[in-house]
Amino acid sequence: MSFESAKEYLCKRGFGNKIITFEVSTATVELAAKALGTSECRIAKTLAFMLDGAPILIVMAGDTRVDNKKYKQTFHEKAHMLSFDSSVELVGHAPGGVCPFGVKEGVKVFLDESLKRFETVYPAVGSSNSAIELTIKELEELLPDATWIDVAKL
Repeated sequence: MSFESAKEYLCKRGFGNKIITFEVSTATVELAAKALGTSECRIAKTLAFMLDGAPILIVMAGDTRVDNKKYKQTFHEKAHMLSFDSSVELVGHAPGGVCPFGVKEGVKVFLDESLKRFETVYPAVGSSNSAIELTIKELEELLPDATWIDVAKL
């Protein structure tokens, strides 16, 4: 999966021309912001968790962290992040390139309210050297089954 599956997902929906690839790593919020010439808060990081025995993804602003209390109130269980190997196996993307596009079937995607502060955000595209700039409306269009939640700590 990874970059090719995310790229195919975006291309099929008419967004392939917006994919940006870099010669440098964008595997962390800090590196992605530097490569893109933007602030860290506009990086839409995607975190992988295990919930009720299944993988989920939460896309949130780069300047936030998961608030464990909000997470537990929302999902009724403690947050359990996926390991590197589990992320690849269950989601289809490795940490540093995890994104909500082109993931394995059955992976639920959640969008955190922290993203709504920005006109555009930059999620990864399945690799540690890619990104795409999307408006919130475009993100919603690309992820029609995603659910908005509030689990971020600013």
